[in-house]
Amino acid sequence: MTRYVREIMTQDPVTVPERTPLTEVARLMRQNGIGDVIVTEGDHVCGLVTDRDLVVRALADERDPTLTVVGQVCSRDMVTCSSQDPVDEAIRLMREHTLRRLPVVDDDHLIGALSLGDLAVERDPHSALADISAARPNR
Repeated sequence: MTRYVREIMTQDPVTVPERTPLTEVARLMRQNGIGDVIVTEGDHVCGLVTDRDLVVRALADERDPTLTVVGQVCSRDMVTCSSQDPVDEAIRLMREHTLRRLPVVDDDHLIGALSLGDLAVERDPHSALADISAARPNR
């Protein structure tokens, strides 16, 4: 039976506008136990920032996290999928572009996110990745 992205995606992902200071982004990641935040302009996706981006693109370059905004360090070349896409199509996109996360966009509006963890829980619920993905986040 074909499964669709809408059935396994995370709804209402955490988002921030491009002008959000990195300190606020880091706080949101900590509060929500997540490692990525989608950068938006209105409800349109314009980027994605990960905890690794904060370290590699900001802290390692000695940028002041209170003065640097997320739009300066986020990834902008976005690959997205639709909630109507079969899960196999989302997996193909993630493999082809070596992605760990895909924003889910319908009619040019962000409606969710799909991660490797979501796929692990769906496809192989007894795997180590599924166990890690389903576990409560470290605080």
